[in-house]
Amino acid sequence: MQHFTSPLLCHIIRRGCFDAASKRQCLQYLRVLRTLQHNGFNPVFLGETDIPESLITGEKTAEKTSLHWPVWTLVHAASHQGWVPWRYKLLLRVDLPTHQQNGIFQELCESLTTCYGKCVIVTRDKTQPMLAGAKEGKEPQMGTLPPVTPAICMSSIECCHEAARANGHELLVVPSRYSYLYPMDVAWSSLKWFIINNREDFALRSLESTYSYRCILFSDLIVKGIEKMTPNKWKVVFNRVKKWENYYLDTLS
Repeated sequence: MQHFTSPLLCHIIRRGCFDAASKRQCLQYLRVLRTLQHNGFNPVFLGETDIPESLITGEKTAEKTSLHWPVWTLVHAASHQGWVPWRYKLLLRVDLPTHQQNGIFQELCESLTTCYGKCVIVTRDKTQPMLAGAKEGKEPQMGTLPPVTPAICMSSIECCHEAARANGHELLVVPSRYSYLYPMDVAWSSLKWFIINNREDFALRSLESTYSYRCILFSDLIVKGIEKMTPNKWKVVFNRVKKWENYYLDTLS
């Protein structure tokens, strides 16, 4: 029983163990986000998730062996209206160095400008655990953008502030310790559960006299999994995020 309960207890404990600096960073992030929304910016959350080939095939292998399996990274974005009208990217982890894939972010920015107008694009930065924010003991000013690096590095692409602003957008990093403010994790969980429960329906088998093989319709499987996060489900998720935003604004102010 201890094997199952310990991780859960650790998760519950961590939720309440935010230091003063992380709370200020969260408050600054929320104030900037609300100010941008008040000024007509549409919130769009950009994220990515890794899809190991073993998840697609369902084959169970030793951990050391699984490290050599191909890993795909899915990049997509969503707003309160649902997935943004942009063709998601499915990248093989070893395809290109990250710095050569910043054209993907530029493409997204252009698509958002056409469909939504000006947006505040919220994402995660793998190189920065939390927002670079106000210094110790200094209260962040309302609506002041936090200091940022020229680019935010996700695992697969770079998000450039210049590219965002050139298209009329702003770029923010969600505080890493406040996962409830980042709705993309719900979508990735939904996608992976769909893959696990439906991969056999997207597999073609062939039995020959001397060999057999199985072909998995990978692209179709991903498309159907993405479609499971309908606009109505996104509205529910975004409403939940809004409640957490209001809660943190009330309790941290």
